[in-house]
Amino acid sequence: MTLLDTSLAQLAQELPGATAIFNHYNLSFCCGGKHTLREAASKASLDCHALEAELLRLKPETEQDRDWTQAEDAEIIAYLLKRFHEVHRVQLVELKRLAHRVESVHGDREECPHGLTEHLHRMAMELEQHMQKEESILFPLLAGGQGMMAGGPIQVMLMEHEGHREEVARMDALTDNLTLPRGACNTWRALYSGLEAFKADLDAHIHLENDVLFARYQGGPNHG
Repeated sequence: MTLLDTSLAQLAQELPGATAIFNHYNLSFCCGGKHTLREAASKASLDCHALEAELLRLKPETEQDRDWTQAEDAEIIAYLLKRFHEVHRVQLVELKRLAHRVESVHGDREECPHGLTEHLHRMAMELEQHMQKEESILFPLLAGGQGMMAGGPIQVMLMEHEGHREEVARMDALTDNLTLPRGACNTWRALYSGLEAFKADLDAHIHLENDVLFARYQGGPNHG
């Protein structure tokens, strides 16, 4: 089955980032989620193939499975910027929107993740500050062959990574480890699916920096 013949509800739940595209084109994936992408596009007089192409671009690259220990610093940095820094910025904007929607509509339910929107807003600000420090200070040093001068900035980034993991633990607590309640709407399902993808991306992001790139300058197993 192609994306065109998949329901908006299923796409919203299985393809993190799809909800932002649906929201942009005013396609209802919550109440009108039973319609296929083809049907919804036709009803809204939209080019279904152009919509499908936008959704296909959301599918993550598989390059993170490669052996990055053999790559040059500059290549790793370019990948980090495109695959994680750019992606996190987009992810968190949509996750905050979805969380606000869930809290606004379902705030009277005991299972509602009260405080999640505020928590994601704080996470987004902290992660943005962290990434900007990497982009403006640390990465230029490493890409310019000055890694031996980067010990201080690396230590700061390592400590902040631990802070990110603590923030993820708090997110898990607010969502009961991303446990959906019975009868959860499509927006709620899309939110938790998106949070799961964000967690996986952040974990892969931190692993590549800590255990590969930064380890080269910390005497770790990949040093040299």
